[in-house]
Amino acid sequence: MARAPRLAVRATATVSGGDPRGDVRGRALELGVRGWVRDGKAGQVLVHAEGDPDAVRELLDSLAQDAQVQIARVEGHEQFAIRGVSAGAFVVQEHRATAHHFDFRLEVEGVMRSWAVPRGPSLDPAVKRFAVQVEDHNISHNAYEGPRVIIWDRGTYEQGGRVPWPEALDRGHAVFVLHGEKLRGGFALQRTRGGDKPQWLLIKRRDEDARTGSDIVAQAPRSVLSGRMLAESSQRGA
Repeated sequence: MARAPRLAVRATATVSGGDPRGDVRGRALELGVRGWVRDGKAGQVLVHAEGDPDAVRELLDSLAQDAQVQIARVEGHEQFAIRGVSAGAFVVQEHRATAHHFDFRLEVEGVMRSWAVPRGPSLDPAVKRFAVQVEDHNISHNAYEGPRVIIWDRGTYEQGGRVPWPEALDRGHAVFVLHGEKLRGGFALQRTRGGDKPQWLLIKRRDEDARTGSDIVAQAPRSVLSGRMLAESSQRGA
């Protein structure tokens, strides 16, 4: 059976109303159009719409008459999402225990989905960090620091990609954008093996926040941890 034709466009438009992105998404869902909308410059919105050509054109007709439209590549989205909106918190905790590692956590549906990353995150897109999925944690654990545990980075994040969350994680490929003090920009988690402790790769995407050849773990300040360890050493030596 031949696949139904699909049209994809990128549009920049001024949309009136109190919730421009929400209005565009609502109309897209009514029409069965997939893609995304996000804030643009000077009160405009950016829209990527794909699907049945008639439905896409009807969505475009609902935008402002000054909309600038160009044909785009069909990306295969399975949702119509609002981008640029925080999905919750993220935190990275560094553990200086027997096995030094970093715990990388994303807030998803009220819990912190968690991965142990032995060598820590990287801002170099060529570096794929091994990560082991561990048990979910309570959000209240985000603030925990102890004798050998510090909060290495934290902030908020946006969910991205073509598949809605948490289904993206369940399928084994999730794209997101971090807004932290050390980690910023696009990242992806790619599952490589299932089982009781699924194995993943944590990968920096190529964007303006990427740092080819860098090692953020080695370069980032460690004054909090160093101070604590010095204090512990002094107490043991006293």
